[in-house]
Amino acid sequence: MLDPEVLAQLRDAFGWAPDVVVSAGPRGALGQIWRVDAGASRYALKEIFAEPPTEALVEAELAFARRATEAGVRLPVSRADRDGHYLLVEPGGTVFRVYDWADLRPVALTAPATPGELGALFARLHRCAPAAAAERGGGPPDPWYDHVPDAHEWPAVAAERLGDRLASLPELCSAVAPADPDGLVLCHRDLHPDNVLADPSGGLVVVDWDNLGPAAPGRELARALFDWFCDGPDQDLAAIRTMYGAYVREGGPGRVTDPADFSMLLASRVNFLLVQLRVAIDPDAEARHREWAERKIEEGLRILPTPRQLADVLDAVAGCWPETR
Repeated sequence: MLDPEVLAQLRDAFGWAPDVVVSAGPRGALGQIWRVDAGASRYALKEIFAEPPTEALVEAELAFARRATEAGVRLPVSRADRDGHYLLVEPGGTVFRVYDWADLRPVALTAPATPGELGALFARLHRCAPAAAAERGGGPPDPWYDHVPDAHEWPAVAAERLGDRLASLPELCSAVAPADPDGLVLCHRDLHPDNVLADPSGGLVVVDWDNLGPAAPGRELARALFDWFCDGPDQDLAAIRTMYGAYVREGGPGRVTDPADFSMLLASRVNFLLVQLRVAIDPDAEARHREWAERKIEEGLRILPTPRQLADVLDAVAGCWPETR
């Protein structure tokens, strides 16, 4: 549970009543969500595990959130404390952020309208995105999205833990390459099913904007096609065609036409697998983080695509619209 001293600091910073009730919500790779019931108000408190953003980065995120909202994208409202700060650092160094709570549930992937709704959502996000050739804090685009680890970067236990998949990575990732800097826009960069949820009315809500930064819209779209409709060996090419077609029809600027367009998909999945492997074998990591990493390694191996799946998706989307060829 949340440390009582931390809760007291949060109550003071945000002006919450003393009878605050906190309960655990979902967690991800970069943070744990806590539900806060403060009188008649409810909030989502995010405990940040990774290196936290600066106030300047938060301001850039809020600016893009305003653009996205104007474009019809739903997202949780971020709340500042009584001094106007969006980041709260407790004495032990842990950083927290506060959002309005929303009652959200996973999107029904079996619903006939879902692929089209997702395609339209991605089109709205990409249409409103400004050009972005550098990270929000300056510097070149994060290599997480277009570089894969060299062989020497894997720990010694990788061969045992990953088996044949480790040996197959060079072939799978041979097309991974940096994107054209002139085609980069500000993207969410983490639009998997845990971060696009449904509200009680069924409307799509985008959460967890911590990875916001430059990316090629077609590469973010290509990754999403796999995130949503390729689960290991199970691949729903009909849904992929529908999502891609809706994206094009709604004016989305990205296209998926070449193996290099899967760079973001492959690099992010392989890099994530490496990070979780390092956490799993780190004796100094907290038990909750090691246990979570073990589950993610198993999942990551299962959903790592094959060259055949990449080719099938290219063929599927090429047939959606003549202009995509």
